[in-house]
Amino acid sequence: MGDAKKRAAAKVPRAAYERELLRLQTELVKLQEWVRVEGVRLVVVFEGRDAAGKGGTIKRVAEHLNPRVARTVALPKPTERERGQWYFQRYIEHLPAAGEIALFDRSWYNRAGVEQVMGFCTKEEHQRFLHQCPIFERMLVEDGILLRKYWFSVSDAEQEQRFRRRLDDPTRRWKLSPMDLESITRWEAYSRAKDEMMVHTDIPEAPWYVVESDNKRRARLNMMAHLLSSVPYREVPPPVIEIPARPPSTGYVRPPRDLQTYVPDHAAGLAS
Repeated sequence: MGDAKKRAAAKVPRAAYERELLRLQTELVKLQEWVRVEGVRLVVVFEGRDAAGKGGTIKRVAEHLNPRVARTVALPKPTERERGQWYFQRYIEHLPAAGEIALFDRSWYNRAGVEQVMGFCTKEEHQRFLHQCPIFERMLVEDGILLRKYWFSVSDAEQEQRFRRRLDDPTRRWKLSPMDLESITRWEAYSRAKDEMMVHTDIPEAPWYVVESDNKRRARLNMMAHLLSSVPYREVPPPVIEIPARPPSTGYVRPPRDLQTYVPDHAAGLAS
């Protein structure tokens, strides 16, 4: 393993990770307010192999953001009607309006990866995508959208370990699908598809940024820090808010508790 790989895989102490995570999340809130006040449109694309850490990173990015401003876009497989549309059409309706952030948990790049490898699109459709995608993204950037694209890179050994942990964890078992298992047996096919995708879509107007993600903590911090450094946001002073004094009672009497149905106190048994 090279020096860069070793650094990327080295663990970050939990206390240091949590401190820096909170600092970055605080800056993301400032970024969000700048986006909202200035009417900016920000698109962040999260791509990578299955179990590369995209979902966990998106969760930390969005954790303290206003869901009315920052929303996660994770589309299911296309409907019959959507399959008859221009390929990019169903993604366009999820692009942000002024003052919004769209976090794409996978995106139009499905065609360059899983659809191409699994045979869900024709060779002609794949080649048309590679031709049209840079044009599409240049149009977004020319129209003023801030577009950031992150590829989460995970090794085959680490991916398999994460799959095995999912298999043994009842809270994450749902994340392990037959498609995930296919990504093990088709590792090299996915590698070739990713390389070809990069050749065609790593353009100056919308470059790819690769996140080494064998270590999830480092990947999250690195991605968030890079996003913040790439956007020229500023801190927007919050409005001055004063909590008013509660007015005196006008004689309201609460109804008896036995007239309402309360949730059983499950936690009481834990306290003892």
